Amino acid sequence: MKTRVLSLICLFAATFTALPVWAADAIGGPVAQRSLNWHAIIMFFVFVGFTLAITYWAAKRTRSAKDFYAAGGGITGFQNGLAIAGDYMSAASFLGISALVYGSGYDGLIYSIGFLVGWPLITFLVAERLRNLGKYTFADVASYRLQQGPVRSFSAVGTLVTVALYLIAQMVGAGKLIQLLFGMNYTSAVVMVGVLMVLYVTFGGMLATTWVQIIKAVMLLAGATFMAFMVLKASGFSLETMFSSAIAAHPKHAAIMSPGGLVSNPIDAMSLGIGLMFGTAGLPHILMRFFTVADAKEARKSVFFATGFIGYFYILTFIIGFGAIMLVLNQPQYTETIMKDGKAISSLIGGANMAAIHLANAVGGDLFLGFISAVAFATILAVVSGLTLSGASAVSHDLYASVFKRGHSNEVDEIRVSKIATLCLGVVAILLGIAFEKQNIAYMVGLAFSIAASANFPVLFLSMFWRGLTTRGAVTGGVIGLVVAVTLIVLGPTVWVDVLQNKEALFAYKNPALFSMTIAFFATWLFSVTDHSEAADKERAAFLPQFIRSMTGVGAEGASRH
Repeated sequence: MKTRVLSLICLFAATFTALPVWAADAIGGPVAQRSLNWHAIIMFFVFVGFTLAITYWAAKRTRSAKDFYAAGGGITGFQNGLAIAGDYMSAASFLGISALVYGSGYDGLIYSIGFLVGWPLITFLVAERLRNLGKYTFADVASYRLQQGPVRSFSAVGTLVTVALYLIAQMVGAGKLIQLLFGMNYTSAVVMVGVLMVLYVTFGGMLATTWVQIIKAVMLLAGATFMAFMVLKASGFSLETMFSSAIAAHPKHAAIMSPGGLVSNPIDAMSLGIGLMFGTAGLPHILMRFFTVADAKEARKSVFFATGFIGYFYILTFIIGFGAIMLVLNQPQYTETIMKDGKAISSLIGGANMAAIHLANAVGGDLFLGFISAVAFATILAVVSGLTLSGASAVSHDLYASVFKRGHSNEVDEIRVSKIATLCLGVVAILLGIAFEKQNIAYMVGLAFSIAASANFPVLFLSMFWRGLTTRGAVTGGVIGLVVAVTLIVLGPTVWVDVLQNKEALFAYKNPALFSMTIAFFATWLFSVTDHSEAADKERAAFLPQFIRSMTGVGAEGASRH
């Protein structure tokens, strides 16, 4: 084990030192190397070294499948709440929402609220029942009384698609951050993040991922608090002064305080809100965290603490976004001239996603910039590790162990398959991160939420609360929701116009959840109520024992009965 860890560390070091230290401009050619921020670089390597030490420590304690997937179930409610917050407060939250507020003002708040309001759903509907019914993944719950093969196969596909789209946002944020920090080109930065991500998950499993998430959550909350404090201090602790200064600095002026700057179409706004709210309860890497605690009582505590931390953080991102308008916008040291459509325009160095990073320099100088850069990188690494682990577990636990081996695989083979899947997901994440370089990362996460809301949430929700659900309904409805969501995203403005460079989108709306989730629920209901097979009758009869266990914990591994 020690030899493998050291060899991969050497591989990472060699990869980093071989990377070209220059940045690519908007046209793709090399530009002059920017001065390096040695404070940020030193803190970056301190964090990487520390987290690799955690991974080595966790690797020695990861001996079974339960250790690898669920940290042995030994995480407390408070620790798991911090880890969930660390998983949820992603690059999209810190960098992306700040960028949306920086660019659009008030409307950026719709993402903050949307990300947050999904937590009551998890608190009251999902967390306790999930812990009482499941083992490692949400597919354990969805397939509890249904046929294992079809439901687990669909759940694994839904998980992998959600993970892939979510990974795009994290890899784009990481690439832009490292590009800004080290002056290297974007592609090399994304490759470096991918190598580190594979290291953490392959050797440390859920235990290492959990502690990386906890540490980065504490660091991120502390850093964001300081940034918000300094912004308010610069405004004389007056929100009115902060908003007035932002209005005066922003080219849109008073329009940034009005809704409609980011989402002007009411159907798009409703669709976005639905996706963010219900998608939270369908995110596989968040749901997987509830299996790391001892019982349902600790699962409830996890959500309670996570909600508090996350709610506080989203308030801070709104202040940070307006602070960036006030203190960073139009400041020459944070801008560069790029060519667009044959015209020279002024743009924020690193793009709008780096607004929070530049604000850190504005309020705390190079030293604090180094800290925030390391925190932002820690944020991305923690989230991509959790995402990769959930994707790998879908392949190894749901597909390999439960479908292909029909529950007769041994743990050694299962973990080996998971590590191979981790490597493959790392490659996929790198390729997607390169392809979607120009996209806003909060918006890309919004699309991942739409898929989770359309494919995962309807099946998970109905499996726990509706007696009439059958295997045919769950699989058919879930697949239809997934296909419709992905199709509408591809045909919508984000992919059809921005990525594929077509003139006009075939689907007018950016967010598909309003349509795809409705269709998924309807299809699941329709194909369930029209299923009159003998197997369907047995699945309906099995609902009462499942419901009793989900409510009481009787029969669940280590579940509380209180």
